Amino acid sequence: MSIGLYRGTVKLEPHDEAWDICAKETISKLKELLKEDLIDAHHIGSTAIRNIAAKPIIDIVLGVNDFDSLLKHNEVLEENGFIYRGQDHPDQHLYICGKDDFITHHIHATIYGSDTWNNYLNIKDYLNAHQEDALAYEDLKKELCEKFSDDRKTYTAHKAAFIEDIINKAKAWRNQSFYCL
Repeated sequence: MSIGLYRGTVKLEPHDEAWDICAKETISKLKELLKEDLIDAHHIGSTAIRNIAAKPIIDIVLGVNDFDSLLKHNEVLEENGFIYRGQDHPDQHLYICGKDDFITHHIHATIYGSDTWNNYLNIKDYLNAHQEDALAYEDLKKELCEKFSDDRKTYTAHKAAFIEDIINKAKAWRNQSFYCL
């Protein structure tokens, strides 16, 4: 299994089932460290989408009740390889794993049940249920990777409109699925 990239670079690899195993092991460790302050955690991002190429960085979303309870764990998290990077969005705190500029994991801490939490899960579930959209996402990522392999910020910015469209489709799909139950 290949995992990790140098900060700022973009490289895609074919889906690897070992990414799911790695994510489960990481989630298990986070549950052990955060105890009752972690409500739920999931493997997210492209490595959680079956059958599409992805940057070999494991993304995990943590659902917490509040950020103060989470942040009190920063010292023990760092001792266990989870480095706090700050509040990268108003409703999210970021932790990374890796060594120096080589990053293997992004841990996105959000408020459980928030729009951010739901968007992460909806995107993953929607793309796993809608292969055509997942493959369109893969095609976009491959095209952008060719153009911006040394510029992750630009690569990410060029995916934003597509991801926003998927968020909207995923919300509608989730609501339709919920009402059909």
